[in-house]
Amino acid sequence: MKVALVQMDIRWESPSVNREVAERLMLAAEKCDIYVLPEMWSTGVTTEPEGVAEPENGETLEWMQRMADTLDAAVAGSIAVKAQDGSYRNRLYFVKPGEIVNCKLSNCKWYDKHHLFSYGGETKNYTPGSEYVTVEWRGLRFHLSICYDLRFPIWLRNRDDYDVLICVASWPSVRMQAWKVLLAARAIENQCFVLGVNRIGKDPYCEYSGGSCVVDPFGFATVAPEGEACVLTKELDLKRLKSFRQKFPVLQEMDSI
Repeated sequence: MKVALVQMDIRWESPSVNREVAERLMLAAEKCDIYVLPEMWSTGVTTEPEGVAEPENGETLEWMQRMADTLDAAVAGSIAVKAQDGSYRNRLYFVKPGEIVNCKLSNCKWYDKHHLFSYGGETKNYTPGSEYVTVEWRGLRFHLSICYDLRFPIWLRNRDDYDVLICVASWPSVRMQAWKVLLAARAIENQCFVLGVNRIGKDPYCEYSGGSCVVDPFGFATVAPEGEACVLTKELDLKRLKSFRQKFPVLQEMDSI
């Protein structure tokens, strides 16, 4: 399977502009099976979602479905959502081709960020999710996570039920060493590939240098150019992963949770 990590700058609270930027990058990239966008890629990580968050069947989700259909690939990324119950969610959608019909979401998979970033004020207006979400796509099982979740290994523990961990993020430049180490740690301890997708540019609070990367189960990373808008593509070798798990059965010998 070939994956594409979309490392992009994000115009603050400007969904239409950011959709156009993402679309140009994705259409210009080589053909892949899944395209992954950063955390809150359509607006930037705003802690004041009122008036910015979209409804569950909003324009950005419709755009993700259109891109999935156009590219015949899955499209994943988190956006600020106002749920039907009125709560605000940092929601990572995983959209497959042909999955959403007339904006009905019954077949669409999503993950609401569990570990909200209290240090940055995310807990003030957002509601945390509570579900552990894994999605199957073209023979691989993808586990979904968002940014701050990366620091919580028990929450991300591989229960022998996923092959790839997706972590979409807006991870500031000042903490890039932690980003690199934690991505590698999650890949090694969970015997999985990790797709870490981070933004570049600035928002009213932080600067971002990217560092998007594909980390293999041995902890080695293929990294996007720092500070550049780009699409990093990589082929994932499932046969090698399965062989490694059989020879070195870490997942079978882990402590119970």
